[in-house]
Amino acid sequence: MSEHTHSTGNIGDPGHARRLIIALCLSATILVAEIAGAAVTGSLALMVDAGHMLTDISVLAASTVTAVLMRRKPSASRTWGWARLEVVTAAGGALALLAVGLFALIEAVQRLLGGGEQMEAPRLLLFFGVLGLLANIASMIILMGDRQSNMNMKAAFLEVVNDALGSVAVVVSAVLVMTTGWSNFDSIAGTVIALMMIPRAGKLLHSSMRVLLEETPEGLDLDAVRTHLRNVPHVVDVHDLHAITVATGLPTLSAHVVVDAENVDDYADVLTSLQQCVRDHFPVSVEHSTFQIEPEGYVNIRDGVFHE
Repeated sequence: MSEHTHSTGNIGDPGHARRLIIALCLSATILVAEIAGAAVTGSLALMVDAGHMLTDISVLAASTVTAVLMRRKPSASRTWGWARLEVVTAAGGALALLAVGLFALIEAVQRLLGGGEQMEAPRLLLFFGVLGLLANIASMIILMGDRQSNMNMKAAFLEVVNDALGSVAVVVSAVLVMTTGWSNFDSIAGTVIALMMIPRAGKLLHSSMRVLLEETPEGLDLDAVRTHLRNVPHVVDVHDLHAITVATGLPTLSAHVVVDAENVDDYADVLTSLQQCVRDHFPVSVEHSTFQIEPEGYVNIRDGVFHE
């Protein structure tokens, strides 16, 4: 006997795609300008920011596609629909950010040691920096309201925030080069941009991998869940307890529940109590739960293979 409850959460808001498309168009416009600016000025900071912007556009484009696909209903071949795609997109964006950040660090060191190209035309650099900052602020405003909706939107918002911080670094470096004449401020700015990118990318990659590896949802104490379920009236034991996150806002839980022999034929109340337990008593509310009700003495040859 088994029963489940199901809720897909807010994983396919059509407004997400519209906002992502606007941010994507803004970013693409600035990318062209920054590539031209980096070529003219030889600025490492602007080049790294342009590389970051290219990554930003890739993630925004993937996020836009994801936002559209996530609205499709589940099918026989994809029982969760495209919900998990948001996690794959976030992980890919994080890896790309890490690659750009590491490249920037290597190039900055080479320039500071005198082995790389030096920048020129700081006034032009300042112009492109301000232009990029304004565009990023506009994108941040567009995406801000949806940034906590799911990993896909969070990844897109973090990309824009990082770009904005990179643009600030470009502006500051341009001002310092103009006032002091020391061009290595540009290399330092490139290093700062990279150091801002890497930790954020690492955190996003870690969050994505937790979902892809089907780890227990963050904030859900599985031992406490087991104890609470065992205290439900007529429950003798709980085993093969599993909890994973399919996508943002969609944690799931399953368990085998042993019920005393006198109540095994009247399991509706037991199931209701179990479902209320995992939905209402923990920081992570699990709307989708599946319980297999078993009588005392029942033995399944697969029990305990993956979890006690």
